[in-house]
Amino acid sequence: MAVLEKFIELVKIDSPSDPASPTCPSTAMQLDVANHLERVMKEMGVSNVRQKDGYVYGEIPATPGYEDKTAVGFIAHMDTAPEFNGIGVKPQVIENYDGGDVLLAGSGHILSPKDFPVLLGYKGHTLVTTDGTTLLGSDDKAGIAEILEAAEILLQGEIPHGKICLGFTPDEEIGRGPLKFDVEGFSAQVGYTLDGGAAGSIEYENFNADQAEVTIKGYSIHPGSAKDKMKNSLAIAMEFDRLLPANERPQFTEGYEGFYHMNELHGGTEESHCTYILRDHDSDKLAARGETMQKAAAFLNDRYGEGTVTVEITHTYRNMREKILPVFEVITIAEQAIRTAGLTPVTVPIRGGTDGATLSYMGLPCPNLGTGGCNAHGRYECNTKENMEQCVQIALEIVKGYAAL
Repeated sequence: MAVLEKFIELVKIDSPSDPASPTCPSTAMQLDVANHLERVMKEMGVSNVRQKDGYVYGEIPATPGYEDKTAVGFIAHMDTAPEFNGIGVKPQVIENYDGGDVLLAGSGHILSPKDFPVLLGYKGHTLVTTDGTTLLGSDDKAGIAEILEAAEILLQGEIPHGKICLGFTPDEEIGRGPLKFDVEGFSAQVGYTLDGGAAGSIEYENFNADQAEVTIKGYSIHPGSAKDKMKNSLAIAMEFDRLLPANERPQFTEGYEGFYHMNELHGGTEESHCTYILRDHDSDKLAARGETMQKAAAFLNDRYGEGTVTVEITHTYRNMREKILPVFEVITIAEQAIRTAGLTPVTVPIRGGTDGATLSYMGLPCPNLGTGGCNAHGRYECNTKENMEQCVQIALEIVKGYAAL
């Protein structure tokens, strides 16, 4: 079964995660993918296949004589994004795509290169789209399919290699992917997540991320007799937000520029709560954002009374760059692999997070490789057979690169 068939089989298994669920995995559906992967890997001949807490692991032993080579891990996630319908995926396969509009037959929407110019580069490819009623799940079932295809090729024994470690995680889309990942048991010395992005992309810089919980306390007084008495917490919440730099918001920033983003506000006159996410590639600048919020709170407490505004900041994840730089061969080997596969390496800072960032801080240096997909998390998500095949080749060339060291 080639990579396209593996991919089609996987996307038909529903597996959205659920941020409101405290369980691991957050949805029982993800276990359907985990059980599928456990069965498939055992049938392929992968060694030491095991499952725990919805995480699935496997190994391909080193070729005799290559036992001292670096153990390389490949990791992808099983869940799909909860932001858009991921139930009942019906992939459309268009062979020899002509570069024109594609009807998403289930909804009547049109996938057009006028809206998504990247499609023009897929002319002649076998294009896989949604039917318009769901996302596709290329993020990240393309990564899973590519890892499985690479593993199947390695198991044929024609490519000498060190130990290869395979890992599949739940709940990446809700930020919990690495939380119960068994780094020690995984036993890789370096790793690569295959997760989203164009074929040939490699990412090793991501945001530093904090979350700020802001609580505003007021006084609820009947509006008819509220003069000089009412303290409207919602109005103060809006005032707090205006004290933060207006141009440092997601809609005004790009590249290495960080931001403040209020993504939740609820409450009433008496009490309200705001949740902010704070992002910056530079850790000192991220810390300064937290200080700015505390200064805003202090200013409003001077105006409205001590304890009116409180800000609690928690760390979410950190930029993997400082963990990657000391072992930069993980990047140089990947870049050479991409060139050997006929592509030009593209490195851009991630304006978000990745399982690899957390895993890097857990002791497994783990940059991210693209899987060929685009338009993730929605009805216009797509990928191509040729993109996925190139990603398989990149993974194999990485294996060869470490075997040659």
